[in-house]
Amino acid sequence: MQNKVGWITEVGLLAAFITITGTFKLPGLIPGTEFQLSAPLAVGICAVFGFSKYILAGVLSSAAGLILGTQSLLNVFIAMVFRVTVGMIVVLLGRSWPVIVLAGPVGSAVARLALGGIIGKAAIPLVLAAAPGMIYTALLAWPLTALLKRVKEQKGKVMRHVIQR
Repeated sequence: MQNKVGWITEVGLLAAFITITGTFKLPGLIPGTEFQLSAPLAVGICAVFGFSKYILAGVLSSAAGLILGTQSLLNVFIAMVFRVTVGMIVVLLGRSWPVIVLAGPVGSAVARLALGGIIGKAAIPLVLAAAPGMIYTALLAWPLTALLKRVKEQKGKVMRHVIQR
């Protein structure tokens, strides 16, 4: 029972973390080139907590965005393409630092290509517009992954200490 409660709590906290960091956007010089802090965080969550927690937290985050009116179905589609792409890269290629660094930019590129396919506009300019955000994601993914690893390890130490008492 305690494992289920812990799992549900962890997924809920990760979903809240993704939702909150998704609201922080660094503006770009050109419209459409903004960077969301949730992208490198999502890569770190996938690498540290595993695909199932990561994807469920992402779905819950998107549902919260839809309910709050901060996301449209198109936003959710793009986010899910990003999440599935990142998840597949991490699951198939492992959790080494080059994979972590490249998973976010590849996920962003695939999401922008999917967006181009849906709206019927040139996808390459959409990918180029996302390039600054891809660079930020690549630079931040590994440090955020290391931070999340330390948090998870500390949680494990605290839980062992609590259970021993």
